[in-house]
Amino acid sequence: MSNFRRKHLPGGTFFFTLVTYRRRPLFRSGLARTCLREAMEEQIRTHPFNLFAICLLPDHLHCVWILPRGDSSYSARWQSIKRGFAKRFLDRGGTELPVTDGERRQKRKGIWQSRFWEHTVRDEQDLERCVDYIHWNPRKHGLVSRVRDYPFSSFHRFVEEGQYELDWGGTDPEFGRANKTNWGEP
Repeated sequence: MSNFRRKHLPGGTFFFTLVTYRRRPLFRSGLARTCLREAMEEQIRTHPFNLFAICLLPDHLHCVWILPRGDSSYSARWQSIKRGFAKRFLDRGGTELPVTDGERRQKRKGIWQSRFWEHTVRDEQDLERCVDYIHWNPRKHGLVSRVRDYPFSSFHRFVEEGQYELDWGGTDPEFGRANKTNWGEP
């Protein structure tokens, strides 16, 4: 078993990557996207946080959250979102993949990978780099040739707020070039 530690910074800003079980392209389904949106909205109502940026890809998602002052409980929020999503999805006719005997004994479902990747955002420059990565991701994975053509992203909200030009991402931005991090993706 790995010695796994997460950083818990009350009121912090965090970048997350969550992946579906066995990289199933679950979020190609409108049902799955709706169930995830509802689970996240419920969590924001009951345990508020600022969903600063997001991109939902077929088999994973990236997002940046800003937690309330004095609150560092992102793991419990993700657990609740994943559980709420699974219940909604399965209750409405979605299916799960078969799991191993060990996973079944641990009461896991074939919907999400058991963990998630987290990065504590250090400063404004790091935040910009994380948000750029989120919005660039559909191009990285070859889903679109222009960032603006991808519908399941906060990119258009950032354009409306003046943070990006509509044609941003026409060429590979320079974020992450010096530090070739994989952002929780293989």
